[in-house]
Amino acid sequence: METLRDTAFGKLVRLATRYKYMQYPEEKDTSLWTEYLKTEIKDEAAPSMTETEHGDVEDLEALGIYTVMSQASTRSRRISSASTVGGANQSIVISWRGDDDPENPQNWSTKKKSFVSSLICFLTFAIYVGSAIYTPGVPGVEEQFGVSSVAALLGLTLFVLGYGLGPMLWSPLSEIPQIGRSPTYVLTLFVFVFFNFGVIYAKNFGMLLAFRFLTGFIGSPALATGAASMGDMWSPKMRDYMIAVWGMFAISAPVLGPMLGGFAAAAKGWTWTIWQLVWASGLAFVLLFFGLPETFAPNILARRARRVRRITGNSQYMSESEIEIKEIKPMDLLFESLVRPFQLCFLEPIVFLLNLYIALIYGILYTWFEAFPIVFSEIHGFNSGESGLAFMGILVSTVCITIPAYFYWKWKYQSRHVDANGNLPPEWQMPPAIVGAFALPISLFWFGWTGNFASVHWIVPIIGSMFFALGGCLIFNSIFCYLAHAYPRYAASVLAGNDFMRSSFGAGFPLFASAMFHNLGVGWACTLLGCLTIVFMPFPFILFFMGRRIRMASKYARHDI
Repeated sequence: METLRDTAFGKLVRLATRYKYMQYPEEKDTSLWTEYLKTEIKDEAAPSMTETEHGDVEDLEALGIYTVMSQASTRSRRISSASTVGGANQSIVISWRGDDDPENPQNWSTKKKSFVSSLICFLTFAIYVGSAIYTPGVPGVEEQFGVSSVAALLGLTLFVLGYGLGPMLWSPLSEIPQIGRSPTYVLTLFVFVFFNFGVIYAKNFGMLLAFRFLTGFIGSPALATGAASMGDMWSPKMRDYMIAVWGMFAISAPVLGPMLGGFAAAAKGWTWTIWQLVWASGLAFVLLFFGLPETFAPNILARRARRVRRITGNSQYMSESEIEIKEIKPMDLLFESLVRPFQLCFLEPIVFLLNLYIALIYGILYTWFEAFPIVFSEIHGFNSGESGLAFMGILVSTVCITIPAYFYWKWKYQSRHVDANGNLPPEWQMPPAIVGAFALPISLFWFGWTGNFASVHWIVPIIGSMFFALGGCLIFNSIFCYLAHAYPRYAASVLAGNDFMRSSFGAGFPLFASAMFHNLGVGWACTLLGCLTIVFMPFPFILFFMGRRIRMASKYARHDI
């Protein structure tokens, strides 16, 4: 009942019944609200959590306040030194009811955390599958609208570009204490479902492209903040594992998309690829509407403070996040959400090189996907559905080999380098990426030169594709964890910039992929892609052996470990 009370459905029931049903403890017993009082009074002259330097990183991470909003708040304090202390600026802080408060997501039972995490993973899958599920329908789009194959592929690239731009809006919005993550997920998902009808019933090609971009843009909250939602619930020790599980769903979606879309397009035409997306996202909406509680601690406390104000009639009762949001200037928020990601992405050397590396791999991934119909349909004679099944090698490698091996390494070897305070040098996130850097060119060379000939059994290039999953997963997880640990105060901006650059490459590369594979041949095209991965192979080595020295020279990176 507590979980249902905190969902979108529960909030609507409470609102419709004027808070008579699905009540909170302090509404049932109005004397309980005093247990939420924080002993000290919030004073703007006193140092706040967001003003501390790198020493309190784990405390901040546990509270889930390393966000765009906190970055903007810190910037506001730094710029404006004219803080006054007086009765008007004092608020009585509403906080948790002790360390074991059951409403704190960090204190939820493992069962509840796992349930909520599975909903976010399914949401991520239902949105991410929308990119590649479109590709088997490209010939149908060409035929219906009379456009070239490159133009038809814009339906894929604009969707990817949309979910690369979306985080610039949705990340800050989901971090406003009065809004939170759950409403952002549910409301945008509702719009996402219905915008897909605009794709299905598009009257012209321009309308199809416009709605494909809008669906990608509106559907991006889970892709932008899904990892943050995992951090809201799970302890810092478990967070990396859960983010890797979430990332597995993000990787599985574009891999399974061509298989799901292939059978649908072969049987019913290209629109049925989008119908599948509507069904998956529609189911996700129903599950989230009735099952997803809020995970963002500042929002939970802000709603608690609002209930206390309603009970007492005293407007001085506020949560820390509400006090913090009052200090944020609109221009600072715009700077942190729109300027800071690009500043760090292009002017911070480590961030730029790592983002470029991931973006290149992401672009190669979407480019390489265009080789699968050539190898398995044109060379081996598979139909579109069977050609989609060829992607299963990547999925099996991800789920059954790569993620278990990565978890084992973190548990058995990485844990040895965690100090007494629970801190891990960011550079110790990189050894798996070193392994992955070798796996990528091996996969591309193997796939290219075994898939280029009909005389070679089709299982051989599929086995070669499994190494790409090994390399991609290890590199992605290692770099994401490195960036989050090395730039904790600016993690939201660093990851938003990464998402933008990654999606830009993923959107642009497929446009020339088909021509490249047909003109160069699968073997030489894959060789070209493999050579690109070799150029970037030294990056994980450089970061592992020299990363600390480089990090210490940065004014944004963490210096205390």
